[in-house]
Amino acid sequence: MSDEYMDYCVQVIKNAKVMAEELMKKGYGVISGGTDNHCILIDLSSKDITGKDAENLLGTADITVNKNMVPFDPKSPFVTSGIRVGSPALTTRGMNTDEVRIVVDLIDRVITNNEDESIINSVKQEVQDLCKSFPIYD
Repeated sequence: MSDEYMDYCVQVIKNAKVMAEELMKKGYGVISGGTDNHCILIDLSSKDITGKDAENLLGTADITVNKNMVPFDPKSPFVTSGIRVGSPALTTRGMNTDEVRIVVDLIDRVITNNEDESIINSVKQEVQDLCKSFPIYD
């Protein structure tokens, strides 16, 4: 019931909305055209990568997402055509919309260069550096 918690909740939604907008600007299909909550469902069909592969590659770069089916998904639930991302973990660390834009760029670089191990390793280092700037515990 605190003001701080309400501010956090507002920032979670703001971060998710910016994340969805930035993903769409980069050509990702965001289911429902955006979000009104903390989650974003991304259709990767146009990116020539499965949800399973995206989840694994992003995990290699220390970015956590979940493979997820999209409406009318032709792929199995074990492979999927989409991924689901959320904003609470970023917000809890103290990240705001500026950092969300950076995270979207990092996600895009991994997905766009999914066969380039050097780029994925470079993104991993950038993720670790960003996280050091926003530690979980002081």
